[in-house]
Amino acid sequence: MSNNAKQLSAKRIRTRNNVIVYIVLSILAVIWLFPVAWVVMTSFRAEKGSYVSTFFPKSFTLDNYIKLFTDTSLLNFPQMFMNTLFIAICSCILSSFFLLSASFCLSRLKFKLRKPYMNMAMILGLFPGFMSMVAVYFILKAVGLTEGNNVRLALILCYSGGAALSFQITKGFFDTIPKDLDEAAMLDGCTRWQIFTKITLPLSKPIVIYTILTSFTAPWVDFIFAKVICRANADQYTVAIGLWRMLEKEYIDSWYTSFAAGAVLISIPIAILFLKLQKYYVNGMAGAVKG
Repeated sequence: MSNNAKQLSAKRIRTRNNVIVYIVLSILAVIWLFPVAWVVMTSFRAEKGSYVSTFFPKSFTLDNYIKLFTDTSLLNFPQMFMNTLFIAICSCILSSFFLLSASFCLSRLKFKLRKPYMNMAMILGLFPGFMSMVAVYFILKAVGLTEGNNVRLALILCYSGGAALSFQITKGFFDTIPKDLDEAAMLDGCTRWQIFTKITLPLSKPIVIYTILTSFTAPWVDFIFAKVICRANADQYTVAIGLWRMLEKEYIDSWYTSFAAGAVLISIPIAILFLKLQKYYVNGMAGAVKG
């Protein structure tokens, strides 16, 4: 067989494999988008209740969205939304600072308890967080953070307090940045803080963006910790608790389509945050170490 024939055969094989990959990815995309499309269509459905005979709505309406912001007698969605937004922003700022700082210290500094801390964090990471919920709740209750407006502070402390334990990915990225840059900066008179803020962070844009996204998303969608700590404080509920209550048997018939509308609304801040930060993430990946 000639070289041209071999090249033509190899090209056909690659083309066939690419077609198969595209078909598989297209099927997976349809499967992934199916529940999203169903939630969006249900949010505009005019028929009430959770049991309907058709997949596509027979008629469309905006009343489900309007009801979320006007009918606050039972479920105050605007207040829940603002509670969640405040908690998520504060937790994002604190968690990002704690995680990036701890990862930088573990990557660049050598101290006596460095390895024991890393081993301890690895072991603690093997246990699910909800195992400590009861203990955390009673500790917060003992210091008076489970009543009134203190509930939001308690949630912020819970979401950001253990952020430094998830240092593995961030530390691994910091390890790829040459330490020669730190040494050169110290010779020029830079402090550790200046190296961290003016050299390491600008070169670590991808991992910083990743940290911000995950630190915001976690409290935004969390239900378990919020439910345990908020308990009967309805004015401190987050959107996750509010959406869950819409599916309770006394509310589901009248709030089911509004639940779908609320699910669409809470996805908007995360989508906007990702779209705004995506270009920085991609650009950082293209030249994170080269600068």
